[in-house]
Amino acid sequence: MSSAEYGHDGPRETPDQYGAFPRLSPEQLRTLAAHGERRRTTANEVLYREGEPFREFLAILGGTVEILHDLGGPEERTVAVHGPGRFLGELGLLEGQAAFDTAVVREPGEILAVPVDQQRDLVSRDPVLGDLILRAYLNRRYLLIGLGAGFRILGSCYSPDTLRLREFAARNRLPHRWMDLEKDKEAEALLRRFGVRPEETPVVLWKGDHVLRNPSNAELARIIGLPAPSPEAGRYDVMVVGAGPAGLAAAVYGASDGLTTAVIDAVATGGQAGTSSRIENYLGFPSGVSGGELIERAVLQARKFDARLMVPAKVTGLTPQDDEYVVSFADGSRARTGAVVLASGVRYRRLEVPGIDRLEGISVYYAATVHEASLCQADPVAVVGGGNSAGQAALFLANHASTVQLLVRGGDLNADMSRYLVDQVERHPKIEVLLHTEVRRVFGAEKLEVLLVEDNTSGRRSELRAAALFVFIGARPHTEWLRDVLALDEKGFVLTGAEAQPLADPARWAPLGRGPLLLETTLPGVFAAGDVRSGSVKRVAAATGEGAMAIHLVHEHREQAGNLVRAAGPEGHRPVRSSVPAAD
Repeated sequence: MSSAEYGHDGPRETPDQYGAFPRLSPEQLRTLAAHGERRRTTANEVLYREGEPFREFLAILGGTVEILHDLGGPEERTVAVHGPGRFLGELGLLEGQAAFDTAVVREPGEILAVPVDQQRDLVSRDPVLGDLILRAYLNRRYLLIGLGAGFRILGSCYSPDTLRLREFAARNRLPHRWMDLEKDKEAEALLRRFGVRPEETPVVLWKGDHVLRNPSNAELARIIGLPAPSPEAGRYDVMVVGAGPAGLAAAVYGASDGLTTAVIDAVATGGQAGTSSRIENYLGFPSGVSGGELIERAVLQARKFDARLMVPAKVTGLTPQDDEYVVSFADGSRARTGAVVLASGVRYRRLEVPGIDRLEGISVYYAATVHEASLCQADPVAVVGGGNSAGQAALFLANHASTVQLLVRGGDLNADMSRYLVDQVERHPKIEVLLHTEVRRVFGAEKLEVLLVEDNTSGRRSELRAAALFVFIGARPHTEWLRDVLALDEKGFVLTGAEAQPLADPARWAPLGRGPLLLETTLPGVFAAGDVRSGSVKRVAAATGEGAMAIHLVHEHREQAGNLVRAAGPEGHRPVRSSVPAAD
């Protein structure tokens, strides 16, 4: 598969049919030239190589450059061909990842090379140039995902570790291809070639011959170049747990306010929003924005202000210590922080019906991204759920599947879905809405084939043919590790403000002379924002607003804590109220 066109003299420049290959204007090239250097190129020169980090942003001034996947390997193919005015690279250049393809000069000429760090700074400071490059890079990333470029995951569809690696790759929007050991003969041949035993699977193949045997998410992140450093022993002003919209908003506002800020997530940036195909009611995007684009923009913004991102890194404990907190991580490391923002969001609830376990990750999914959609093209699919996530997924999948059946347990689509989505769903010719409908069983040998559904008013059962099932039936919070640390409601969501007040320990709060602030938990200086918070509005805009508000409240907490000075006494260190504010 190739995006390039070939003529008698070799590959021709790829047309910009996807919005992925725009040209820089002369003015933009002059802006870039002030930060880089012009350099002559030679035929067959490799400008950057798959699997290696980007070191420069490259714009073509003369000649042509061919972008190749799996250079020199059995699956070598052309991704694109660029001529004068075009620029090279993709999303990994801005995010510190390794390259997922290789750039080779075909017609010698001249390039403009700008160091990556300076290019990232330019993207954040120049809104027009930054938007042009970011949009092109996002589209190129989606093209690579669609091409099945990147690394290979070889594993059984019945393996939990295979599902874990596939989820990690999809959630982080990483180009990859899954090869099922149960039915892919090529996968078996590769295992024999590299001497991999069945019990060592799943494996990841990177750069053609680099084999990772059942790697952890952190190991895979390191090899791909994801910025996943271990927490440094030291102190942060604020640590944000969770990198969804609420967490990233807190990171942006915290870091831009001058607080030393770290944001941690166990799997990926984006949370549930990152898996949304289209968000149409987010302020400032009248034509809608994909969850992936919104999150990538937020990540770049957080890095612009020097927020420290740790993904994947799993938080396992939170311990009060001397009016601060010690945050513990799964790898055994620890870090101290003056304040914490809990923004760990929620995870989708599983559909508990017979036959579904072995099909999860194969043809039963809990997200609808480009990756899942590419696996069910031209087939009928079903979506379970009656909320906004289900509506967005149905509309997105209707662009790929032959038909989409939206199965809703209730009798009114307006009950939990925004009106603008209801209108689009009901008007779409490829979407059929089945109200009062619940899945009772799923059937399929190697993948989903048939759903047994029931009308919950009449009890009548029928069969629906579907090649894939997408489930959006609510979620539960990521708070298991907090049960003995602070107060939660009966569903596990974090209590804050007035709801937390009756359960707060008076001895802990008395020295501060106040109770919990609006988003503050039963622990002083620990705040909750977004979906993880009890009573929150489950909307991206609301989560973003709460993340920003949490930082305002962190400042308020710090100002009040600044009035406390330490005095040694027979009982050790204890807080004493001072009439003079302490310096920060």
